[in-house]
Amino acid sequence: MSAFRALIGRDLKLAFRAGGEALTLVLFFVMVAVIVPFAIGPDRPQLTRLAPGIVWIAAFLSMLLGLDRLFRNDDEDGSLTLLRHADLPLEAVVAAKVIAHWLVTALPLLLATPVLALLLSMSWAQWGQTVLALLIGTPALVSFGALGAAVTVGLRRGGLIAPVLILPLSIPIMIFGVGMMDPLAGSGATLFLIALSLVVTAFSPFAAALALRVAGE
Repeated sequence: MSAFRALIGRDLKLAFRAGGEALTLVLFFVMVAVIVPFAIGPDRPQLTRLAPGIVWIAAFLSMLLGLDRLFRNDDEDGSLTLLRHADLPLEAVVAAKVIAHWLVTALPLLLATPVLALLLSMSWAQWGQTVLALLIGTPALVSFGALGAAVTVGLRRGGLIAPVLILPLSIPIMIFGVGMMDPLAGSGATLFLIALSLVVTAFSPFAAALALRVAGE
């Protein structure tokens, strides 16, 4: 566990040393929420009704920004080769990097949601449900992102291909996340989102580790 925690700390230090990544994600997250109302128009009830979907789309697009650096930097400087032969299993390495990536990308977005709630005229109850949905669903989005980054780590334009690969996989997460706002189907959508997020988060490190091993051969 000490090696696992050390790897999480290493990735967090590298992310903060690069500087501005979390701030860039938050600014992009807020910018999407600022731009969309101009496209929808001044219909406030419609904007309030669409607000959860807008928040989910903004979160998904924001989390794609840092996806390419999840494994590529380690692959380019040789760290990934060392991690493949470390005592810590590669699956645990991927899990540690997924946790660090969630802390750097998803957590700042959750902290920025009150700003979006004001911009999108969300009620506090609607905002609370949206935050809960994001808290449940974003680990699955990050896990899918790790899988896409692992599959494309050896490709020259992997940063462009990975979002295309993970978009179809992420759509059910966003559907159930937005479905939690439905008074009739909210409880069922919540259970499906929890189950799907747990399954994806549990199995994605194994799939991503397999992809990294194949890429290293």
